[in-house]
Amino acid sequence: MRVLEEFQLVDTETRRLAPKADVLLGQLEGESFAPSIQNSMLRVESGSHADVTALRDELLHLRATVGAAAEPLGLAIAAAGTMPLAHRGSLGITPRSRYMEMSADYALLAREQLICSAEIHAEVRDRDQAVAVSPGISRHLPLLLALSASSPFSVEGSDTGYASSRDLTGQRWPTSGPFAPVRDAAEYDALVDTLVTAGVIADAGMMYFSLGPSISDGSLELRVCDSCPSVDAISTIAALFRAMVAREASLVDACTPTPPHNPAVHRAMMWRASRSGLEGDLICPDSLAPRPAAEVLHSVVDELADELAASGDLEMVRRFVEGIIRTGTSAYRQRRAYRSRGRLDDVVDQLLSETVGWLTEYEGTEGSLFGAYRPNAWAHGDYVDEAVDKGGTARPAYAGVLGAAGELGPVELRNLQTAADRDLSAAGVTFRATGMDTQQAFPLDMVPRIITPDQWAHLTAGVEQRAKALNSFLGDIYGDQDIVRDGIVGLDLLEKSPGYRSTGRAAWRGTVRNHVSGSDLIFSETGWQILEDNVRQPSGIAFAVEAREMMRRNYPALFAAAPQPLNDPAEGYAMMGQTLAAALPPHPQDDPRIVVVTRGKEDGSYFEQVKIAEAAGIDLVLPQNLLVEGNVLWEVTPGTRHRIDVVYLRMDEDMFLSSRGADGSELRYEILRAITAGNVAIANALGNGVGDDKAVYAYVPQMIEYYLGEKPLLDSVPTYLCAIREQRDEVLKRLDQLVVKPIDGYGGSGITIGPEASDEELEERRRELMVKPEQFVAQEVVSLSTLPTFDGAAMQPRHVDLRVFTHLRGNGDGLSVATAPAGLTRVAPAGSLVVNSSRGGGGKDTWIVTGGRQ
Repeated sequence: MRVLEEFQLVDTETRRLAPKADVLLGQLEGESFAPSIQNSMLRVESGSHADVTALRDELLHLRATVGAAAEPLGLAIAAAGTMPLAHRGSLGITPRSRYMEMSADYALLAREQLICSAEIHAEVRDRDQAVAVSPGISRHLPLLLALSASSPFSVEGSDTGYASSRDLTGQRWPTSGPFAPVRDAAEYDALVDTLVTAGVIADAGMMYFSLGPSISDGSLELRVCDSCPSVDAISTIAALFRAMVAREASLVDACTPTPPHNPAVHRAMMWRASRSGLEGDLICPDSLAPRPAAEVLHSVVDELADELAASGDLEMVRRFVEGIIRTGTSAYRQRRAYRSRGRLDDVVDQLLSETVGWLTEYEGTEGSLFGAYRPNAWAHGDYVDEAVDKGGTARPAYAGVLGAAGELGPVELRNLQTAADRDLSAAGVTFRATGMDTQQAFPLDMVPRIITPDQWAHLTAGVEQRAKALNSFLGDIYGDQDIVRDGIVGLDLLEKSPGYRSTGRAAWRGTVRNHVSGSDLIFSETGWQILEDNVRQPSGIAFAVEAREMMRRNYPALFAAAPQPLNDPAEGYAMMGQTLAAALPPHPQDDPRIVVVTRGKEDGSYFEQVKIAEAAGIDLVLPQNLLVEGNVLWEVTPGTRHRIDVVYLRMDEDMFLSSRGADGSELRYEILRAITAGNVAIANALGNGVGDDKAVYAYVPQMIEYYLGEKPLLDSVPTYLCAIREQRDEVLKRLDQLVVKPIDGYGGSGITIGPEASDEELEERRRELMVKPEQFVAQEVVSLSTLPTFDGAAMQPRHVDLRVFTHLRGNGDGLSVATAPAGLTRVAPAGSLVVNSSRGGGGKDTWIVTGGRQ
């Protein structure tokens, strides 16, 4: 038994495919190494082994050998069906006559052959036997493909929706399919001759059937598998394949061969395997009914137990199978790596690590769902885990839902999670993290956060107090500036704030400015604190609603454990409509019209904008459909013209004002005149960015006392203002211990977390603080609480925060304030304290218990 693996060649600096296989092969000696059709790929072939353990050891050795030769060249190898980062234009066919001829003959098929497979050779008595056993073995090809699935991404980096897109690409060749329709080796050779004579193939090496006689020896060759980063997975497939050959050979010799499936059925089975891998159902080869992939795999292992025992592989196969089922396919792990931070670089790095042996043994995977859970193991000090105490016991509020998750187990949870991801994508619940080129399904975890009635009462009182104080502040600084005159806030603080704009003076005095506030809260050893204020365009309500729908639909067993009575986050939509309806300008029309102004589908939160518009019964409008005439704002479309009273602005203020309207003119001055005339209101108001300023954040406690005459109900995180020389110097001394933020940073951008930062990152931030200190603040590292989050194999603690949404409405008596019964719990990527959707991570459903106070 031997294995031929194809590897992708990656530039370690750019993480992109590198067309340098010819250079690398010049550094490798021996017959084990050979080129492939693309110069960004190479082929590595093992020797023949009777023992699978010895085969596995050689595969690891060969990978290490190639990796060692590649490293000085700035290269690395990845065993994967496809790689997600490549520039087709920079790649090329290997400059050998055979491959150049194939490129000329097959054109598109050859140029796009950026796929890698693993070929396994099993010994047979002769070539006739290789042909004879192929039909019966073909029944199991879908399972073997599913085990190896490692090509979820296209070379352009988009998610194909398939676990093995390589298999779909490979089916385009004229000599593809399960096996050649022949009865013996002579007929097989005659078919090869016919196809060569017809000019369809150049030689027998282009017979790309999934099963067929080897052209180099008397073995049977399996060609259905993706190249797979896990050596254990390839070793398992090799052992299963050899056992299948042995079993079917005995049946053929007894004149009772296993019949193949109908070609249409086989094609459907292969499609199902390509689509889902092991994370879903496979079509059972016996009943042809859908069955969980793990059940199909266990059944096949049991069926082959005698053959596996005879070859000494049974114990190893059972151990590896359990690990593979628990850990999932490479395709699944790649998607999880991508969704963690929204970076394809992370996918490439994971593949590079696994290829050289990082994922060889499935140590620790035999434990329970929480077997490796460490609720107090963060490198930067102790923190609070809200669901599990330091002894590893579920806290009372979480006992029910965590117990239900444990009963389901990691494999079922992963299957449910995969189905949930598909549902979220189908429903358009997407988000684009910073640096991502495409939208992706918003990652939602199945373990909820639980907020007790007492906690919720405390939080809502605190955020409502804060929203009112910020509203007063915004009205004041764009009016009489009493807070500046009284020495509470310095004028220099405002003037240095990028969010302090002259546009803020356009709104009428006394009107609400922060109609909807998003407050980011954290929980730590010291209790609840406000981390950030968001009074520009706070997003997240739609994702809070979808998180609840996901729990109901995809995790009914977990949702059944929810305490009662429970909040309904969808009420947040109704509140949004009511708040916008109350945001009328001084001179509205009799039948006011409200719209959501968006920059369109390219916006990272476009899904949410659509949902709010649908729920509130209002229209989405692009800036190019707006027109101002006579200080009145109109929506203009072909054949229609409607006056607008309220604009719910969901795009950057500068982008909106600099956009060209329906008449081709810049909107800025006409819009400002319409606002000043009292004919249109903007929610949230222009100029509100100063309220999001991280330096202004430090003064909110004083604002609460100044405007409301109250003590703050929620603490802020102590903040250093780097614009003040003494405070900046203190920050520079403790740079490796503090969190440094840009004062106008969106979505966690530009943050340096001292204990996590590299020396280079700290030095760059040090230079910035010396040159432009007024653009930064610093805070102590807060040990954000954690919650269990499923990583595909087990629960792991991940840091979380909580965004809640407070609404302000003007009425005859002043202001009314209310907080939506919805919270978006956001989850940080693994190993990070930065909790923000635009930086990756994800979210959780937030269960707010609405019963009596406890």
